[in-house]
Amino acid sequence: MSTVVWGTPQARAVLATTILGSGMAMLDGTIINVALPAIGAELGASVAGLQWILDGYLLSLAALILVAGSLGDIFGRRRMFVVGTVWFGLASLLCGVAQTTTMLVFARVLQGVGGALLAPGALAILQSAFPRDQRARAIGAWSGLSGVATAIGPLVGGLLIQAGSWRLAFLINLPMAAACVWMAVRHVPESSDPEAARRPDVLSAVVGALGLAGVTAALVEAPGLGVTHPLVLVGGVGGLALMITFGVMQTRRRVPLVPPSLFATRTFVLSNALTLVVYAALGSIMVLLVLQLQVSLGYSPTAAGLAGLPITVLMLVLSARSGKLAQRIGPRAQLVVGPLLIATGIALLSLVVPGASYLTGVLPGLLVFGFGLAAVVAPVTATVLAAAPDRYAGVASGVNNAVARTGTLLAVAVLPAVAGLTGDAYTDPVAMTASWQVALVVCAVLAAVGGVLALGVDNSVLGAAPSEPAPVAEQPRPGECLTCGVDAPPTHIGAPVNKSV
Repeated sequence: MSTVVWGTPQARAVLATTILGSGMAMLDGTIINVALPAIGAELGASVAGLQWILDGYLLSLAALILVAGSLGDIFGRRRMFVVGTVWFGLASLLCGVAQTTTMLVFARVLQGVGGALLAPGALAILQSAFPRDQRARAIGAWSGLSGVATAIGPLVGGLLIQAGSWRLAFLINLPMAAACVWMAVRHVPESSDPEAARRPDVLSAVVGALGLAGVTAALVEAPGLGVTHPLVLVGGVGGLALMITFGVMQTRRRVPLVPPSLFATRTFVLSNALTLVVYAALGSIMVLLVLQLQVSLGYSPTAAGLAGLPITVLMLVLSARSGKLAQRIGPRAQLVVGPLLIATGIALLSLVVPGASYLTGVLPGLLVFGFGLAAVVAPVTATVLAAAPDRYAGVASGVNNAVARTGTLLAVAVLPAVAGLTGDAYTDPVAMTASWQVALVVCAVLAAVGGVLALGVDNSVLGAAPSEPAPVAEQPRPGECLTCGVDAPPTHIGAPVNKSV
């Protein structure tokens, strides 16, 4: 039974713990983009090195987030939340003291493991700790306040970089992690799901991770080493073989990590395909915009980070409203219009060139981009969950989150080479601007493809089936009470009722 009552000191402590933990991960995700130029300058990193610094984290996070969620159900949600927080903090320490690009990439991979253990925990704790009629309020407060971390991340990162070093952007996680662990152990009740499968499919997760790593390595290293280099060939062919093996394993597992039956629904497939291309465009633009502003327009790290704040503000203000609108009219219109607005915003960002002012060159594209993103993120999450059977809601959400991060991962691996950004070209304003313009075209096309895919989505998918009882009014529906982040769709948990231990 749930033990925490809204308004009590324990309720405030549980809420603060989950906000601090998830906020730490969100803060780190926004800071890293601002820090890239400083990291590259101090460590002498090439474009490929910067790609690995970003993709190392995304790789382990995307590959492990599915199995990590089930670990909490089996071994205890508070326990795995604490383990993930400690792991994330220690990996952040390694990032902060890294002396070479290779060391930093290794630490970022470890940080991604901690992020995967941490990410599903906050919502799982809130869902299990609060009574059913108080969850909407708790989750709404968590999502709104956690979103503030995303908003202040660029400001904090820029100030830390300018005041000291990019290393502080990682080391700031240490006191946050320590406080989070202390609060969790002291105030958060433990819970688990006695009906969860007792053996998480770790082997499938490892095979999938290695396959994704091989493909990523081939994509990142091919421009510099050549497609015939042994590393590229082995990584590409071996990675694809492992990805195929992963798919075959899911058809033969008694309790698969990703149930193949999920993909029998057209709407589930299309909404995840939309997620893949939209987040590929989004992730690439958020990285390259900060580079373009600092390298070509001479922005300071703080100014470059704050430049993207309008997107975060629009997400904070409009995400919940967007989710509710999709519940009323169906998701298709927003899933079509949203990506097209994103594509339009990306096209307008072609004005971000040396000499452009913020108000006329940067802001218009960001505003249109932000409106498009707010229109699509909550509805696509709701659509994915509604298209999946109730018993697979948690898995479906994890798949959607992993797909989004994989889209960013692959785009970061491929786009710089497509745009002609290799070696140390990112330090040259002329080369950076030329690559920026090419990248904008590619990303705009990707986003527009997402809008076309949405035409096939079942617009009635969010309505309750006649045979199903109406949802409890106080119970949050997917996409309705969430302030969605910019890095990926929110990770929900599956069972509407969780059993405490």
